[in-house]
Amino acid sequence: MIKRFKPWWQQDKRYRTLTQALLLALLPVVCCFVRCALDGEAISGVWLPGSRWNDELFYYKQVEGILEFGYPQGYFGFNESHALNLSFASWSPVIVFPWVLWGLIFGWNLWSPIVCNIVITSLVCFVFVWLVKPAWKQLGVLALLFSLYTPFTRYILSGMAEVICFCMLILFYGLAVNYLNRSRTYKLVLLFIMGVLMTLMRPYLLLFLLLPAYLWIRRNGWRGALGSAAVIGAALGLYACIKHYLGAEYFEPLYFTDWVDAFFERGIFGGLRFCLARLYGMGRSFLEAMVRGIRTGEPMGAYFCGYMLILCILAGQSFLDWRRLKALGRASADSVVRDEEEVAARRKLRNGLVVQLHLAFSFAAMFFALLLMYKLEAGSRHLLTFMTAGIFMIALMDTKYFKKAVLTGAAFAYFFSYMAVDPLYYELPYRQESEARQFSEWEELFDARLELEREAGVPNFDNSVIWVYQDADPDGTLKQTKWQLLYGLQEGFGISCCMPEYILENFGSLQSKYLATTAGGRIDRMCGEEGYREVGRDQELVIYRLR
Repeated sequence: MIKRFKPWWQQDKRYRTLTQALLLALLPVVCCFVRCALDGEAISGVWLPGSRWNDELFYYKQVEGILEFGYPQGYFGFNESHALNLSFASWSPVIVFPWVLWGLIFGWNLWSPIVCNIVITSLVCFVFVWLVKPAWKQLGVLALLFSLYTPFTRYILSGMAEVICFCMLILFYGLAVNYLNRSRTYKLVLLFIMGVLMTLMRPYLLLFLLLPAYLWIRRNGWRGALGSAAVIGAALGLYACIKHYLGAEYFEPLYFTDWVDAFFERGIFGGLRFCLARLYGMGRSFLEAMVRGIRTGEPMGAYFCGYMLILCILAGQSFLDWRRLKALGRASADSVVRDEEEVAARRKLRNGLVVQLHLAFSFAAMFFALLLMYKLEAGSRHLLTFMTAGIFMIALMDTKYFKKAVLTGAAFAYFFSYMAVDPLYYELPYRQESEARQFSEWEELFDARLELEREAGVPNFDNSVIWVYQDADPDGTLKQTKWQLLYGLQEGFGISCCMPEYILENFGSLQSKYLATTAGGRIDRMCGEEGYREVGRDQELVIYRLR
């Protein structure tokens, strides 16, 4: 009776879980500080305008426009494409909702997405431990794999929204394990909500709606099947609406559906031949990239190697657990008396098998989707989300000699530390004084000379700036425009990334009011000859007002 009414912090199990949760919550912070210290820098020196990942610019400025006006006042797009409604780029705006919430509470500046990423990751780690209650050795394995999986830390210290997907999936599996250990209706509802949110962020994350669907079907039979089908259908329909009405066209399709068209155009067997040919050709390219990843550390190939390793571990462990479960079932059938330990062991094994099998299936399905629907280089980044969930699941596997953890950790150390030589993928952007001075000068110039239209129908092209992706110098050398300076644009301006070919073909009919291009390039000379008004210039960037 006395033990029952003890405060929770005096109860051993809860105290242990709280300690574990706090330790894992500190891990992302420690990893970020150590990562910067190895470069001889402070974490406060990480600076988004120094990055070469241009997706960060689009995410950052869109969030800024949402916080200031509800939505950007100018168009975000590519080659002056824009959404049917409002002003977002190609990606679903749902993916940035944690940043929007953060900005509403704490404000938004160049340091905000990084701080938000660190805080969110730490909170998710805390909640994961609280939900799963791992053993100490499982926590140790997780900490080791987390630390060696350096792409996670690199993305935390960035303005990339992938970290939000990472965290959603970690939380999703933590809740799934908790539900399997102690089933409650509200947990299943939360799993569905998270699955729908992830689907609205990235359509391939629909795969993770299948787990709560299976759990509902197992619980309620045909009613669960009908309900799950309705939820999945609603999620797909809502994503289709977001993509249709709120998404601008990219330079090319974000994913290819010609393999589906092949079945209508060539029949069933013709469609199958097309798919098999695609899988064979892309599979060979996939394997070649893996070989390059092993030999040279090519990031795309390194991602593929890590992904396939985790897939093999998940599939292999699932097979072994299935055999153990069958063996326990036969032993139980031969036994007259079933003790509580045996029942608990079978339940634990069965629950672990459910999440492992689902994640292995999701890995395999994403692999085939990558081969059929994506360009390998562009799609490789999406595999990182699955790998993040994979390391959390590997840490929870029952192990005696830590073979799977050691193998995974050794692979991560080789690919993501020893062979992590590509600066574009692995190098952190730090504040440089010369770049900071240039940025401040352009920020002041933008505030003084660019006019944001707030009264006419917005969004519009008057509030849009063309960013010419690259241009040719007088000697014919292609040079990328210093797009990082566009972080200094006023809140609300939209940015349309345009290829030089589009500018040359549509030079007399460009819709945006402003154009940013490489100083001294071909398009710069054309704008001068046309008599467009020069808003500002330095040795790298020039801004024109087109009307």
